[in-house]
Amino acid sequence: MALRIAVVGAGIAGLATAVALQRGGHHVQVVEQRTDISSGAGISLWPNALAALDAIGLGAQVRAAGGQVTAGALRNHDGSWLRRPSARRIVDALGEPLVVVRRSALTQVLTGVLSPGTYTDGIGATGLTVTADGVFLDLSDDTTVHVDAVVGADGVHSMVARHLNGTLRHRYTGYTAWRGVAAHPLDPELSGETLAPGREFGHVPLGSGHTYWFATMRAPAGSAASEGELVYLQRRFARWSEPIPTLLAASRPDEVLRTDVYDRDQAGRWSRGPVVVVGDAAHPMRPHLGQGGCQGLEDAAVLAAFIGRTDDLSTAFTRFEAFRRPRVAALVRESALIGRMLNLRPPWLSGMVNRATVLVPEAVVRRHLTTIAAGRAFRLPTSADVRR
Repeated sequence: MALRIAVVGAGIAGLATAVALQRGGHHVQVVEQRTDISSGAGISLWPNALAALDAIGLGAQVRAAGGQVTAGALRNHDGSWLRRPSARRIVDALGEPLVVVRRSALTQVLTGVLSPGTYTDGIGATGLTVTADGVFLDLSDDTTVHVDAVVGADGVHSMVARHLNGTLRHRYTGYTAWRGVAAHPLDPELSGETLAPGREFGHVPLGSGHTYWFATMRAPAGSAASEGELVYLQRRFARWSEPIPTLLAASRPDEVLRTDVYDRDQAGRWSRGPVVVVGDAAHPMRPHLGQGGCQGLEDAAVLAAFIGRTDDLSTAFTRFEAFRRPRVAALVRESALIGRMLNLRPPWLSGMVNRATVLVPEAVVRRHLTTIAAGRAFRLPTSADVRR
């Protein structure tokens, strides 16, 4: 039966969910408060996310839109190697390369396959009411939409998550993240991360002679660099080994994004009745595993599968939550742990942790990475999962 489903939020998780549901034969309406959803630097899509995109029919398009990472190295800020794996480490362990795409390119792929009229921007969702006849979704233009179900993909400040859980607290982690794109190619051997006590800098090829980069370091919450974010980063990373100074020199100031990193209370409830949350609305995580967007894509494919194989929406949403929560909870914990280790105080403690990474055998690292990010780490529900 074709259902009327509203998706609140047009980020990666929301758009992917809309695509998956629409391809399942449902009538989908996406509402997004922002008027520009194409902004952003890049995103790393691990093979688990690519497998989820395959499940909704978009894997090949996304792979063609970005650059590939096959190794993934770790270095000190002086250029010395902490971990220098084989050139095919990611392919051998995970089955295929990691793909890095511009967020705008991924957004174009997702919106490009939606039916005309599916997506409306500049209109947010302000509240919802569940009745015996469905869900009434209140919008910021003073209209109300009547649907069979609502999927909240409205990020860490999710209205839908608050509807399900009440107030969810936000706590500043003590450090900030920057992201940008450099108009400069990257030596594939250097793809990965460079570390110093209390600071990290990641760099991966974006394709077409460009490099996606990100950085984190401690900073006061809500602050901004008076000289501009790019100039500030150039000064703070001036003595770091190449390619970092060159990448920053090849970046545009207006494309550098600065985001304070917050922890939010994990939602104790992801669903109730015909209402469910996905992506950051359900399980925000720190950026250190590169799995935030990837898990949103997994959510989209799995949620559509449960809806397609379960007659009752409430039951489908409950089973979706039970199926997804264990995998996501482990990743949330691990990404938070990595962030704390990278930002220990005093900084020399984090430096000791960085150097200690060389003591972990490569085989152990590969096995763990496989459980997180291999294509087979993503799993659609089986008949047994649907019956539980």
